[in-house]
Amino acid sequence: MFSVSIKGVFANSQGEVVLLLNERDEWELPGGRIEPGESPPSCLRREIMEELGVRVQVGPLIDSYLFEVIPGKHVFIVTYACTLQGAFDARISDEHRSLGCFPLAALPERLPEGYSRSIASWAEATAHQGSCTASCTGAAS
Repeated sequence: MFSVSIKGVFANSQGEVVLLLNERDEWELPGGRIEPGESPPSCLRREIMEELGVRVQVGPLIDSYLFEVIPGKHVFIVTYACTLQGAFDARISDEHRSLGCFPLAALPERLPEGYSRSIASWAEATAHQGSCTASCTGAAS
């Protein structure tokens, strides 16, 4: 059996992707283990508040996959698109070593492939949503 970790992809107010550096010296998406009786969106809102002290709105599911954290230890990762609610006045918890905010074109090394894939899917959906919103409202010609 393996644990389930719910992760969120979102940007700070400058449009940079928010990542956390863990104890294995790898960058990861904010989020964490779901608790019994908790919905994935509730888990993600709670975890991001605990880890960063910021509020997010949880949006659509991005991806899910089995990740081998260390040899022989697997975690089922579920990623969701999120939107920052309010100011990005983040503070880092003692669960992580560092907070990083990165432009899409300059994501850090030591970012596991699954997280990179989730970020790319989020970026594509966000760009598509923006162009659809502009064309649907008549803002684009």
